[in-house]
Amino acid sequence: MNHLSGPIPPQLGDCSKLRYLKLSENDLNGSIPFQIGNLVYLQDLLDLSHNLLNGEISPQLGKLHVLEKLNLSHNMLSGSIPPSFEAMFSLQSIDFSYNALEGPLPNSKNFQKAPAMAFIKNKGLCGEVQGLRPCNAPSIRHGDARKGRQVVIFIVLPLLAALFLLFIVVGVSSIYSQRRRNKEKVVLERSSRNPFSIWNYDGIDAFEQIVEVTEGFDDKYCIGIGGYGKVYKANLPSGQVLAVKKLHPLEGGDQSDQRSFRNEIRALTEIRHRNIVKLYGFCSHAPFSFLVYEYMERRSLASILSNDRGAAEFDWTLRAKVIKGVAHALSYMHHDCTQPIVHRDLSSNNVLLNSELEACVSDFGTARLLIPDSSNWTMLAGTYGYIAPELAYTMRVTEKCDVYSFGVVALEVMMGRHPGELISSLTPPSRQDTLLKDMLDQRLPDPTAVVAHEVIFVVSMALSCIRLDPNSRPTMHHVAQELSIGGSSFSLGPFHALTLHQLMDLEV
Repeated sequence: MNHLSGPIPPQLGDCSKLRYLKLSENDLNGSIPFQIGNLVYLQDLLDLSHNLLNGEISPQLGKLHVLEKLNLSHNMLSGSIPPSFEAMFSLQSIDFSYNALEGPLPNSKNFQKAPAMAFIKNKGLCGEVQGLRPCNAPSIRHGDARKGRQVVIFIVLPLLAALFLLFIVVGVSSIYSQRRRNKEKVVLERSSRNPFSIWNYDGIDAFEQIVEVTEGFDDKYCIGIGGYGKVYKANLPSGQVLAVKKLHPLEGGDQSDQRSFRNEIRALTEIRHRNIVKLYGFCSHAPFSFLVYEYMERRSLASILSNDRGAAEFDWTLRAKVIKGVAHALSYMHHDCTQPIVHRDLSSNNVLLNSELEACVSDFGTARLLIPDSSNWTMLAGTYGYIAPELAYTMRVTEKCDVYSFGVVALEVMMGRHPGELISSLTPPSRQDTLLKDMLDQRLPDPTAVVAHEVIFVVSMALSCIRLDPNSRPTMHHVAQELSIGGSSFSLGPFHALTLHQLMDLEV
């Protein structure tokens, strides 16, 4: 909304790590540069709507495989929607309305399940979408069309005077056209497959739907209980499954508390990382306050480890993969967000697994945005057994608190149980030594020679994260980077003879 004019610079395609691009409601003209298709990391949004863009849509845009929302509406685009858009598997919301597009829609469920509002006011789009004509519909013969035009002219001529008056009315009401278009845009967003991608008025519009499908948050839909509320499984009529966390009431919370809560949640909705559970939105209105997350099929890491059958299927390679995923999530929060975010309550209960056993960090009920150069003093929060020792007596939140919690979780994954007794045995004055092979989860066979190297490095990295001195712990950026490359080659002797003290002394 800056009244920008002229063509979109093709050099924008050089911004290779761009994740979000919104140029809507300007006066941009010309065609959409094919170089936009080079933005392969574009995930959250591409919005070029309400401009003066013309020409055909480049097939190169089909390379945006991770894009979730695409809005090209209210332009003058012509030609067809390229078939290459079939490869845009991540699309959840699309809008091509108010253009001059024609031809068949791409043959993908993302387009077939889109609402009719996404394609209205075009030249001749066709496809298996309600409100569009099927692409195999027979065309009108030339002779019939000629007769039809004659009949139309015969009827229209006597009505020209009336139409002239109508044109005057339309001209007077043109000042309201933008407002009308905005309403249509909101309708489209609300009717899209994912109604929680964009929330209005803190989720008021979705409140009734969630309450209805959970029958007023009946306990039979409860799938988890935490210190900050209960989690419910919500099956929406659209077929989408969500996890809804109903929070306990904020006792004695004044307006500033509510405002702070809303600001934090709004910041968390901007987080987009493959190893962080998506927070779709929130509601902070009486009588309920709740958060809406994506649903994770395999539940929590703790539930997998506590089940003998699940743990037996959770081999060493999968466990290392989960630990790497958690490391990348925390590294993103600490180092890649505009304002660093500390989770403060990382535990095996707050690491969820999807159907492919890929880890996603969840539950930001205690998360706090870190303000640089501030003390960040806060109330003690977290799960017993995962809290960094210094937080218990200093109350000062830093990224190193999460590093410690990560170390505990990583050891828990490799041990198959909480490492509380082990941590106590490794700290002064005890300093007991333990063989690595005796520490590992005995429900799994010993790792093979190739996997053993990765197991050794993961455990050594976890041990470096639980050091008592916060300053001696590595950053999560370093941890994630080292785990990704597998560490440098080192030889400490036979696997069965390695001790934890040997691993603690490693420089990782």
